Amino acid sequence: MAWRLTESDLPALQAFFVANPDYFIAVNGMAPRADEARQEFDDRPPAGMPFDDAFIVGFHDGTGHLIAMASITSNLLARHVWHIGLFIVATSLHGSGTAASLYDGLETWLKAQGALWIRLGAVVGNTRAERFWERQGYTEVRRRAGTQLGDRTHTVRVFVKPLGNSGLDDYLRLVPRDRPESLLP
Repeated sequence: MAWRLTESDLPALQAFFVANPDYFIAVNGMAPRADEARQEFDDRPPAGMPFDDAFIVGFHDGTGHLIAMASITSNLLARHVWHIGLFIVATSLHGSGTAASLYDGLETWLKAQGALWIRLGAVVGNTRAERFWERQGYTEVRRRAGTQLGDRTHTVRVFVKPLGNSGLDDYLRLVPRDRPESLLP
């Protein structure tokens, strides 16, 4: 079951982050901050990157416990481009197929909302994430060096997945900043 998180879900989201710190340690170089859930909840794209909405989806098991989360931005940079900013599944479920199953449901829902492309970034060296997104059918369109996350600076692989008849060429015409030769950050 999935739902859009609200302010009242912040304690559960923070507890989820604390119980599943692997992403934060690997990418940010530190455990989740005491206000990590609030920071994620309030996070918005930088000025100059138009979007319609930014929100977090929580996934829970049959007992109501949060087992995964995804931060989503709709119509980022262009109409019909949806962005997954973060997708974390409970560490105890890694290797079980749960992540792929939850992602499949999320993708189906995004498509039903009008997404023609899904865009995301994966930190170079976060091999688990890089491989996961490749297995889900994502294609790298460019790399961005110098991305600051926590205490670390990374190169980020920008991935895109077309969901309909419109392909990567259509996407790159629509979002020139993601073209491999683009100098935009």
